[in-house]
Amino acid sequence: MSQPAGFKRLTRLDAARDRLLERVAPVERTTTTRLDAADGRVLAEPIDAARDVPHYTRAAMDGFAVRATETFGASERSPAPLRVADEPGPEAAVRVHTGSPLPDGADAVVMVEHTEPVGDGIEVTAAVAEGENVAPAGEDVAAGQHLYDAGHRLRPADLGLLKSVGIREIPVYERPTVGVIPTGEELVQADPGPGEVVETNGLTVSRYVERWGGRATYRDVVTDDHAALRAAIERDTTADLVVTAGGSSVGERDLLPAVVEDAGELLVHGVGLKPGHPVGFGVVNDTPVVLLPGYPVSCIVGAVQLLRPALKRAGRLPPDPFPTTTARLDRKVRSDVGTRTFVRVRLDGTDGERTAVPTRASGAGALSSVAFADGWVVVPEEREGIPADEPVAVEHWGRLP
Repeated sequence: MSQPAGFKRLTRLDAARDRLLERVAPVERTTTTRLDAADGRVLAEPIDAARDVPHYTRAAMDGFAVRATETFGASERSPAPLRVADEPGPEAAVRVHTGSPLPDGADAVVMVEHTEPVGDGIEVTAAVAEGENVAPAGEDVAAGQHLYDAGHRLRPADLGLLKSVGIREIPVYERPTVGVIPTGEELVQADPGPGEVVETNGLTVSRYVERWGGRATYRDVVTDDHAALRAAIERDTTADLVVTAGGSSVGERDLLPAVVEDAGELLVHGVGLKPGHPVGFGVVNDTPVVLLPGYPVSCIVGAVQLLRPALKRAGRLPPDPFPTTTARLDRKVRSDVGTRTFVRVRLDGTDGERTAVPTRASGAGALSSVAFADGWVVVPEEREGIPADEPVAVEHWGRLP
């Protein structure tokens, strides 16, 4: 395969990712959090039910609580007459609503649609069996029942179930912390002058860190100075991960690979993905440091392909596959053998007739090509490209955390 200028060798993406994950340790720190703040968090301990759900025997339908034997043989042709009373008994029924406690002495509920009012009483037009239309205590969850193992990622339905069994606070693993360091002497936060560029990578990456389950500290821009960059990285090695943006290639001002090698160990520099081949990573003070390129699209591709799985591992979260849509490629796209290429596309047409239209075939600096895209098409390393009209899977990488 052809090598980008300045790179003697590019590591294949899967091999690079595996090597990074070998150096990422799952967070061991735990904390206790309120149930209403626990969506998406990972349980640090197994959870058992503290009480039955429901915690009492209740009516499962609107109607009348009865002794089932009082309705034996009841039908529309031969209804069973019952008086409406305050407690069940011989030839007696008690009005109940869905969720009402089942009165003592009753063992079934006749649905209201199977009764007819007659004076001060009712006629039952369908017999019921013992236990019919009744929800016994513990029918949903029994006290002491095992609910979740440690390591389970909580979902909204889980939170509802935990609340129903009387749990208000739960032990969870802390979210991994990430220092996000934008770099480059040309970067400003607003109102750029000639030769200046508005800083976007640090903002973008820090928001993705939060979406992917981490806690980001978005640092001020660090200029292209070896000592300043090293100090910034070493400051943030108290975090679980450090990620830099910019200065990761092989140009005169691309100092970060040398900084990481000087301060610790540079494991990979240059990966076979496009856009984004100038990514790299290493370890400083036992903390993984991910080096993302300065071009915005390269930065995002590198973050999704390397930082996201590293953060998921640190946070004990599964690396969820992205949802996809099958579409036909609008036009031919090319790729270099040995390089995994990510083609930004928008989707046109309707379900069953979708077309994937590249928003831009090249241009790693065109942030709008990602912002206006519905996803990307991945060209695997063994192919030189994909011809027009071939069915492709569009990965919606922005839809999942």
